[in-house]
Amino acid sequence: MPLSQTLWHANHDLATACLNHPFVQGLGNGSLPVEKFAYYVGQDAFFLEAFARAYSIAAAKAPTWEAFQVFHQLADGVLDELNLHGSYAQEWGVDLATAVPGAATRRYTDFLLSTAWGRSPGATAVAMAPCMRLYAFLGQSLAQLKHPTHRYSAWIDTYSSDQFEPLAAQLEALVDAQAADAPSNQAAYRYGMDCELAFFEAAWQVAT
Repeated sequence: MPLSQTLWHANHDLATACLNHPFVQGLGNGSLPVEKFAYYVGQDAFFLEAFARAYSIAAAKAPTWEAFQVFHQLADGVLDELNLHGSYAQEWGVDLATAVPGAATRRYTDFLLSTAWGRSPGATAVAMAPCMRLYAFLGQSLAQLKHPTHRYSAWIDTYSSDQFEPLAAQLEALVDAQAADAPSNQAAYRYGMDCELAFFEAAWQVAT
């Protein structure tokens, strides 16, 4: 089994916990309070900026031209996500320029950027893969429920789309090509997935 699949299956408990989290379930059925989603949008925009930077750092360190190109293509995908968040921000009245990262956000971005600067591109791909595969999993799982259209339907459409899945697969291909099945990478993948769960919990705890 490829390393990316091994890591995903080993951490499926956390992926399931994210799917069943009340924040994600509220996104799925449209019941999530707007205050919680507005906080999430601001935090996720800050996170995605760090995510794009981590891709760029990994690209600069990539051992092959092919890997360099893939990391940059993935960074372009993040920029598309940021444009989506810009439209969310206008709709919900969120000023992305003044969003202050919370503890869960900072914990996650510090982890990704320190990995990108201090470790190999393969290790960086491992640290970033949980986010991409998890969001594809969440989007596809929620889309299968076929809830009536609601104010968060665009979020579901984005992460269940035929455009997002290939991005997750591209990153996982880098994991398989560049990373080893080592304890440090196993720990990094699980840490990233745990950061995802904490990210949703932080948004859920916002007062309404």
